[in-house]
Amino acid sequence: MIPAMLAANPRLDRWVSFDPDGRVRVAFGRMEYGQGIATALAQIAADELDAPFARLRVVPAATGDIPDEGLTVGSMSIEFSGPALRAACAEVRALFTAAAAGRLGCDAAELDIRDGAFLKGGQASGLDYWSLAGEVDLARAPTGEAAPKTSDRLRVVGQSEPRLDLPPKLFGEAFLHDLRLPGLRHARVLRQPSPQARLKSLDEAAIRRAVTDVDILIDQDFVALICGTEAEAARAHAAAEGAARWEGVRALDPALSEPAALKALPCEDFAAGAPPAGPSNRRRITAAYGKPFLSHGSLGPSAGLAQFQDGQLTLWTHNQGVYPMRALAARITGLAPEVIKVIHGQGPGCYGHNGADDPPIDAALIAIRRPGAPIRVQWRREDEFGHAPVGTAMLMELSAELDASGRLVDYTAEIWNTPHTGARGTAVAESALPGYVAPPKPPQRLMPDGSRFSGGLLNATPSYDIAATRTLEHVIETPIRSSSLRSLGGAANTFAAESFIDELAEAVGQDPLAYRLAMLSDPRGRAVLTRLAEMCGWAGRWEAATGRGLGLAYDRHRGRGAMVACAAEVEVDTEVRLKRLWCACDGGLIINPDGAKNQIEGGMIMAASWTLKEQVKLGGAGVASVTWGDYPILRFSEIPPVEIELLNIRDPRPVGLGEVSQGPVMAAIGNAVAHALGARIRDLPMTRERIAQALLAE
Repeated sequence: MIPAMLAANPRLDRWVSFDPDGRVRVAFGRMEYGQGIATALAQIAADELDAPFARLRVVPAATGDIPDEGLTVGSMSIEFSGPALRAACAEVRALFTAAAAGRLGCDAAELDIRDGAFLKGGQASGLDYWSLAGEVDLARAPTGEAAPKTSDRLRVVGQSEPRLDLPPKLFGEAFLHDLRLPGLRHARVLRQPSPQARLKSLDEAAIRRAVTDVDILIDQDFVALICGTEAEAARAHAAAEGAARWEGVRALDPALSEPAALKALPCEDFAAGAPPAGPSNRRRITAAYGKPFLSHGSLGPSAGLAQFQDGQLTLWTHNQGVYPMRALAARITGLAPEVIKVIHGQGPGCYGHNGADDPPIDAALIAIRRPGAPIRVQWRREDEFGHAPVGTAMLMELSAELDASGRLVDYTAEIWNTPHTGARGTAVAESALPGYVAPPKPPQRLMPDGSRFSGGLLNATPSYDIAATRTLEHVIETPIRSSSLRSLGGAANTFAAESFIDELAEAVGQDPLAYRLAMLSDPRGRAVLTRLAEMCGWAGRWEAATGRGLGLAYDRHRGRGAMVACAAEVEVDTEVRLKRLWCACDGGLIINPDGAKNQIEGGMIMAASWTLKEQVKLGGAGVASVTWGDYPILRFSEIPPVEIELLNIRDPRPVGLGEVSQGPVMAAIGNAVAHALGARIRDLPMTRERIAQALLAE
């Protein structure tokens, strides 16, 4: 079977070819934005081709130069792009082997490949990929008949090859923010306070008093300040904020900052799973958990560049996909996709849909109205916090029925959340443009089995053997711009479900680890949990309510991916202090162990920050927490030692690891805090105020 991404991009030369300088040209449609995907996919290609890793040249991401694999999201790059690239390289290897056999007058089975050269009987044949490149036409579709290598034959895969993206970053050559083009102009956009706001007046003279040489572009409610330097653009923008008068500005109730407020908003309901539970004599336990709106909190603000010249628009972006960016730019500008070129560069990262899509669209709108010069737009921190999409708030009300032995046999998750992909395919500047009409609601996405896809339902059901499970999801009309954040609803659902499992174990007087193992038949899942218990010293766990806690949690990502168990040790008095974090993970075939651990560890630290620190505060016209002072995150000094172990690393099927550790870490911290306090905190973040509330409630 031909993998889906290869079937969607069915020319082999779109994926791999051989350059005259002795390099292997490898292309794929996944964006490198700090997760190490370029290195891992290159390792897959090197192994499948039996070519030296050092001779690979990964094609920089740009429309027309790489396959169209859509967005780099959902921890799906290794899982979906990996098999496509592997299959393409297997086809190429087979074609070149057949060509070499024809030249040598032997059977293809007699040949081996080492470092890109063909061997016959273990001896050099004088042929390699490059000497045969002129004879093999790769402008063809795959047949699906070439078998990729089995995992026992892989040599580069499984090694921690050095990251290809790091040297340019370390030496200041990679970042889009530093790109300088001839004739570059710097711009800032005066943002509407809220999407409904309309520009009543603008005192242009006041702006020119701040910056004499400023080009003020006004197109209905879209206002841009264009200058010769970034400093001048910043001064002009600051002056414009005081010189603008808006009407129709909305006012948001600060109470909407809390997940409980979601229940009062309009929604659409979706039920799935088992029929509603009927009357029962079984013991029934309920609990509710909340996660607030979260910012991506990228350490650097987003940026983008655009140039419109001779009817051609070129964009530079650090977003999650060059082809989706081209489609977005075409829709907003009215240009044909064929006249838009999108080039990817490195930026501050976007684990989810942050502000990365917006500055290139800002720049494009300006460039079309001011053709010729390249336009650079860099957002401020206030823009990033105030106008980029945020991760949705979630409220999860859980209900369990237990049999006579205390085993969980019936489980219901009722979830309130705003759409997790709601702002995809949009830009914040749109609502300011003349004739703006909100784009239609995207069609419902379906899973391969025909079921409805929802980010809010990811890991909504615990990863155990439970006789009856059901979900009821209430999808809220979002009060602010919300969209994808790393793991979508998976992390919050795992936090809730795995906290609830601990509560059930306590209710029936059982050890939380033993309670989980009794409901888990999958041997790989059991191995992960058992190994985690050994790593964290679970057998020596101390009594509750001592101010020191140890908690654990487990799930299988999205019910089909990596199996992950995490543990946390904490100390709690007026606030929570992390002492240590552990993770055991079965992620199938591991391509780059160091890269895999980096992804898992980064997710653990991000999740710890979500759990203990982060919350978007609403008020006024929109987001009220627009500085680091308003939106604290975990500091380097607060990050504990982290221990990670990878299990079963040679399984034939690789799965994504970028989103797997957040939920288990959030729940492990929550369970550790409950163990330390002897009281449960069910709403995030776990601040000193909530610690006090939990203790007073006890």
